[in-house]
Amino acid sequence: MKSLIVDSATQVLYIALVIDGSVNEKYIPGRNDHAKYIVSTIDELLKSENITTNELDEIICGIGPGSYTGVRMAVTVCKMMAVFMNKPLYKISTLKLIASNLKGIVLSTIDARRGNVFGTIIDTINDKYIIEEAHTSYSELKENHFDFEVNENDFKVDALYILEHKEKVIEPHLLVPNYLRDTEAERNLHD
Repeated sequence: MKSLIVDSATQVLYIALVIDGSVNEKYIPGRNDHAKYIVSTIDELLKSENITTNELDEIICGIGPGSYTGVRMAVTVCKMMAVFMNKPLYKISTLKLIASNLKGIVLSTIDARRGNVFGTIIDTINDKYIIEEAHTSYSELKENHFDFEVNENDFKVDALYILEHKEKVIEPHLLVPNYLRDTEAERNLHD
């Protein structure tokens, strides 16, 4: 089984190629420039394993929440690959992805500015949300019980966990990112 995992919702571009349980992964710190590296990094990983995109069995996409532009990049690239190559597409929450390497009750957050986060508390052992994903106050979320804390700046992915907990996208062309809040332009329209 050959699986490609792509997430660009945080400041770190994460791309992994998993072949029969063997993981080849890249963490690329960015400065809002994931677009420069996403396609070339996928290509580099495929070449390093001597396979082509047509040999992939599935594509797994991190759908956010996170940076608006960042989330759209991974979703767009993964959708295009899945649709044009007729490959199964799966999705995974970016908050679950960054928590995947910690086993227990995990507070997982991505900075949403102004003291807010996109956050959740998840039991990674049982794959169960203790607190649902939300755009919320960091201080309020932190008042809850958790064993570990992880954020978008310092995470390690368990790619095998991602393969186990991915969700099938029935109609890939309809996949949309999980933003958890309106854009600033959308908020300004309502004012």
